[in-house]
Amino acid sequence: MDLYEYQAKELFVKHGVPSSEGRVTDTVEGAREIAEEIGKPVMVKAQVKVGGRGKAGGVKYAATPDDAETHAQNILGLDIKGHVVKKLLIAEAKDIAEEYYISFLLDRSNRTYLSICSVEGGMEIEEVAANNPERVAKIAIDATKGVDLAKAREIAEAGHYPAEVLDAAAITISKLWEVFIKEDALLVEVNPLVKTPEGEILALDGKVTLDGNAEFRQPGHAAFADIEATDPLELKAKENDLNYVKLDGEVGIIGNGAGLVMSTLDVVAYAGEKHGGVKPANFLDIGGGASAAVMAAGLDVILNDSQVKSVFVNVFGGITACDAVANGIVQALEILGDEANKPLVVRLDGNNVEEGRRILAEANHPLVTEVDTMDAAADKAAELAAAAK
Repeated sequence: MDLYEYQAKELFVKHGVPSSEGRVTDTVEGAREIAEEIGKPVMVKAQVKVGGRGKAGGVKYAATPDDAETHAQNILGLDIKGHVVKKLLIAEAKDIAEEYYISFLLDRSNRTYLSICSVEGGMEIEEVAANNPERVAKIAIDATKGVDLAKAREIAEAGHYPAEVLDAAAITISKLWEVFIKEDALLVEVNPLVKTPEGEILALDGKVTLDGNAEFRQPGHAAFADIEATDPLELKAKENDLNYVKLDGEVGIIGNGAGLVMSTLDVVAYAGEKHGGVKPANFLDIGGGASAAVMAAGLDVILNDSQVKSVFVNVFGGITACDAVANGIVQALEILGDEANKPLVVRLDGNNVEEGRRILAEANHPLVTEVDTMDAAADKAAELAAAAK
C-alpha cells in the first residue's frame, strides 16, 4: 500500500524523524486556515501517489495565507499524470541550504535490504543515477544487523554527504530505518532530506510503501487505506477475503491457486487473439476452499464488473475435491439468482473430477458450459465474450 506524503510524515513523527509542521485539507478555506495557524510562509503540496508534482505545478510556495488560498484553488482538481488532486498538505516552508536523497527498500533480486543514498537530492534519483552514477551509493543492509548509528553514518559517507552533517544525518537515517522495519515497509524514501542554514537535518518529503502481507500485525495501517480511490470491486473482494485484481478485459477468471490463475490468464489472452482481442478481466484466486459461499462471493464480484461478458471457472481439485467445487458452483448460482446473468465456462480436473462433472451435468444450469480441457475452456470463454461484446 502506497501512502500519501502526509501519511508518510505521520509515521515519521511517530518514530522521531524530524520534519516540518503541517496539516492536510481538502478545501481552499482549510488551506487558508492552516496557513494562518502556522503563521509563517508555507508550502502548498498536492497529495497524489505519483512523482513529478513540482514540475506539474502541484507544489507551490505561499508567503501569506492569501497566497496559500490562491494556490489551493489552482491545485485542487489538478490532474497530475492521471491522478486528480483531492487533498493538500499545507506545511511550514523551510529555508534550504542543501538537499540530499536517502531511501531504504527491499532488494528482491539479491534477497536483502538496500539503502540508496546521494548528495544530489531534490531531483529524480533515476536522473542522478543516469547522469552522475558516482554520486549514487547503493549499500546492502544485513537484515540480522540492521542500521545503527555507525551504519547510518557509513551510508551518509557513501552518499557523499558533507562531513559537517554526517553525525546529524546519521541520527535521522537510523530513525528512517526504524520506520522501515517497525512499520513493515517495502520502501521508505526521503527526497529531499535537507540541511537548513541552521544545520538542522529535516525530511521535507516522504514516500512510504507498506507491505500488505504484514497487515495482520499492523492493525493501525488500515486507517491509511484510501477507500475513495480504491476500485469498489476490489473493496468488495477484500471484504470477502478474496485475492482479486481487476484487469482491463472481458473474460472473468476464477481459479484455485495463484499459479493456476496466472496460467489461466495466459491461455485466455492467447485464445482471445482469435476472437477479436478478448482479454482476461481479472485475477481471482479463491484459494483451497471452493465452498458455495466462497464461490458466490467470487462470482458476485466478477459479475458486477460491467466489462465482463463471460466467466471462466478453472479449478484443479486437490484439498478441495471437484465434487465440492461443483456443488459450490451450483449453490452459488442459486444464491445469486438473477444476478447471475452471464455465461460460465467451467473446467474441472483432479480429485473426484468425474463426480464433479456429473453434478454440473445433472444441475443442467442454462448459464454453465462444462469443458474438459483448459485450452478448450479458454477458447469457449473467449468466444462467448466476443459474441456478447
